Amino acid sequence: MRSRNVYKLMVWFGLLFCATATLANNGRLNATANAHTRAQIASSGQEMVDLIVTYRSRPNASQRDVIVNHGGSVRHSFDVINGQAIRVPAHAAERLANNPNIERITMDEPVGAASTPASSVPTPLLTSFPDLEYSPYTGTGIAVAVIDSGMRSHPDKKPFASQAFGYSKTDDKYGHGNHVAGIIAGTGDHSEGPYRGVAPAADIISLRVLDDYGQGLTSDVIAALDWVLANKDQYNIRVANLSLGHPVFEAAADDPLVQAVEAVWNAGVVVVCSAGNAGRDGYGTITSPGNSSRVLTVGSVTHWGDGDTMNDIISTYSSRGPTRIDRFVKPDLVTPGNRLISIKAKDSYLAKTYPEREIVAPGKATAEYLQLSGTSMAAAVVSGAVALMLEQDPTLTPDTVKARLMRSARKVDFSDVFATGAGMLNIDAALNETGYVSHAASPRVIRDDTTERLGFENTSVLWGGDEWALGYLWSDGYLWSDGYLWSDAYLWSDGYLWSDGYLWSDGYLWSDGYLWSDGYLWSDSYLWSDGYLWSDGYLWSDSELASDSELVDD
Repeated sequence: MRSRNVYKLMVWFGLLFCATATLANNGRLNATANAHTRAQIASSGQEMVDLIVTYRSRPNASQRDVIVNHGGSVRHSFDVINGQAIRVPAHAAERLANNPNIERITMDEPVGAASTPASSVPTPLLTSFPDLEYSPYTGTGIAVAVIDSGMRSHPDKKPFASQAFGYSKTDDKYGHGNHVAGIIAGTGDHSEGPYRGVAPAADIISLRVLDDYGQGLTSDVIAALDWVLANKDQYNIRVANLSLGHPVFEAAADDPLVQAVEAVWNAGVVVVCSAGNAGRDGYGTITSPGNSSRVLTVGSVTHWGDGDTMNDIISTYSSRGPTRIDRFVKPDLVTPGNRLISIKAKDSYLAKTYPEREIVAPGKATAEYLQLSGTSMAAAVVSGAVALMLEQDPTLTPDTVKARLMRSARKVDFSDVFATGAGMLNIDAALNETGYVSHAASPRVIRDDTTERLGFENTSVLWGGDEWALGYLWSDGYLWSDGYLWSDAYLWSDGYLWSDGYLWSDGYLWSDGYLWSDGYLWSDSYLWSDGYLWSDGYLWSDSELASDSELVDD
């Protein structure tokens, strides 16, 4: 009887030990992984999961062996961040989290290209950038890394160098990489001028991270950024264009993709990111890595091609700020991204699926161009502009480039800083802008808990000079004239608009409808009639671009 009781006691202690270990591991996973990652791991059962793990100190061989012994493998080891991309059974993730050297565990999120085939609605097409007509700068000597779906040679541009991450070939089978590269640096030779890029003499370094359908993994994007960091001096890479992203699931400081772009930025490379195409889902839809306060995040304007900038609008699909969790004011600026024409990748998915979007250059027999819409296209325009600025003055730092672009941007008549940022890109003004900064972080939306007033961090303090104050960045526009609204850095000084604090809970920004009450701003329901603006507006479905995303263009 005694031996049986001893046996039961041993079993009980064993079960208690296992339960305690499980709770410890669960507690460790809770401390190192965001809620989205934990949910994904929990729902995966015995399946393999792709994770990005960051460490406090660089992992040694024994820690790598632990991953292998748990039935996993290491896909990438990174230098740009202190981390690895691993594939392990989901049930092993909790045990791996018990490693005290692990700082963060994040899902290896799927990323998607931020563009869409343009509608065939017969409206004028944006084919050139007027303020470049007399510019003496062409991007000569500047290399731009295009981290995208690869690149296929075209009469208007061939990649200076190519690499692939996660794929065996660098060829662009989707068609997005070609289009982005052409906007940045297409020569316009085949069209004899009309479809020239912003910086036609710049070198394109094509880094493929997206598949034949415009999808990829965050880890491959980080691997490409790793390559940029290692090879920037050899190729004089001064700009990196990321016209892609994924929804924000954690604070920017914990996001490995944000950490990677910021490391490249700190190394002297201007990183330009698309804001995302989820604007129809409302505010707080900026995608990662555009949620970084450091990088340049670009939204899209719809320009109707009639020469009248007064009727331009923020593209309905262009993602709005503030950023989720951190509430940085984004995008930083906007530029035309709707129905842009650029070089086609022959036999690519986009060209074969949407032949009606192909463009035949004047006097030519075959279609060598394609029209696409998206913040991808807008980001590419800004990357080209940055190449011109760096050709003019190679000593400019990324922060100074960002500050000059934002201050010189044409202040617009759209009454929403979370859609417009500092205004419309003005390349000529940017080339004539002066001033230097050591730090140009995008300001954060702040709340005074005592007065309950909301406002922005003061950029004159953030950026180190009164000439960079909010009044200079956002003044002279229709709503922001004379900087009155932003005086003392306060937004809506009586706190009425956001008095219920919806911005700070569950991501609801305008849920009480105070801004649009009585239908005054949109009288006659013209804009909202028949649900036109929001119809089929769900762009992000299961963290991937929805298949009907061609409805996004204006």
